[in-house]
Amino acid sequence: MVGAGVLGLPFAMSQLGWTPGIAILGLSWLVTLYTLYQLVQLHECVPGQRFDRYYELGDYAFGKKRGYWIVMPQQLLVQVASDIVYMVTGGNSLQKFFQLIAPTVASIRKTYFITMFGTLQLLLSQTPNFNSLAGMSSLAAIMSISYSSISFIASAIKGSQPNRNVEYGVRASTLPGTIFEVFNGMGAIAFSFAGHSVLLEIQATIPSTPERPSSKPMWKGVYVAYMIVAFCYFTVAITGYWAFGIGVDDDILVTLSNPKWLIAAANLMVFLHVVGSYQVFAMPVFDLIESYLVNNLNCNPGFTLRLIGRSVYVILTGFVGICIPFFGGLLGFFGGLVFASMSFVFPSLIWLILKKPKIWSFHWIASWFAIIFGSLVMVLAPIGGMRQIIITAKDYTFFS
Repeated sequence: MVGAGVLGLPFAMSQLGWTPGIAILGLSWLVTLYTLYQLVQLHECVPGQRFDRYYELGDYAFGKKRGYWIVMPQQLLVQVASDIVYMVTGGNSLQKFFQLIAPTVASIRKTYFITMFGTLQLLLSQTPNFNSLAGMSSLAAIMSISYSSISFIASAIKGSQPNRNVEYGVRASTLPGTIFEVFNGMGAIAFSFAGHSVLLEIQATIPSTPERPSSKPMWKGVYVAYMIVAFCYFTVAITGYWAFGIGVDDDILVTLSNPKWLIAAANLMVFLHVVGSYQVFAMPVFDLIESYLVNNLNCNPGFTLRLIGRSVYVILTGFVGICIPFFGGLLGFFGGLVFASMSFVFPSLIWLILKKPKIWSFHWIASWFAIIFGSLVMVLAPIGGMRQIIITAKDYTFFS
């Protein structure tokens, strides 16, 4: 649940300002907790049937085939976008790690660090299924909490130092610039809440009986996870912005530099975290690719199919990450383009269709609020994210 998007939250705050930043982060947390609850309950909303894939639930709600083509492309884009961003994050963190402990090695171009991360993913992509990732997922969870805590503590120490020359407000100096950066900040926050796209696939691995449906242990897990999410997100966002103001980078661990050994350790933790997270988001894509190759192209299932299909996917996401390694812009663009629909809009829309809550009841009001709020982010954030990418690209030499 705690994704690498947490590192971009101080940057989002610098684009939004204190009050709007905290308000949008708080609203996003509440809304996505509610939509997670909806998905958990919808997983077995039909007696004797489990919707083990997000698109299967969409099929049931929106109609056969139509629901598949409404949900599946969005879910696929979320997972692919996450993996592209994790490619960039893995490369950034590895480069920052070497900058702090071995400056001569850090002179190597960022392209090579992203390539190193991609090479490791080529090996890990041969892992058969979700259950095989249990140990890696646990390590990723520990790493995410650890580097978030280090970011929070190091920012708090930096912010408490006297004679700081820190400017607050928003980064842009013009009204149009401010508006576009607000859009990007909204998308960056939306990107942080990415667990919805794989929630049903994860719940599918939990045994379920009429006496003890999978929704009970799943909801307990989600609730505990979201308490940790609240701690990590709010502490990092607030202290990171407090310490550096509008001067914060799009990755807080790039801005922080002291104490060197601690920040180096945090960047290594980010690297280890995204190594596992990449696979969690890639696994449903691998399943989709292999199912298509076997069912539509009559390919033989087995090691050769897995090696070729998964390797091509890893190479493609790595290539895109090398071409546009703009962390802040990617968060805003993808956060609005696909994350808002999957995390904010679709769960509540499906809930209204299947559960049919009474008008003006809590679930009716909450669902419509989530749909409207998510739709605004979905429309506005990609505009801000694309502008951020274009601005950053002006000073960037490709494959450097």
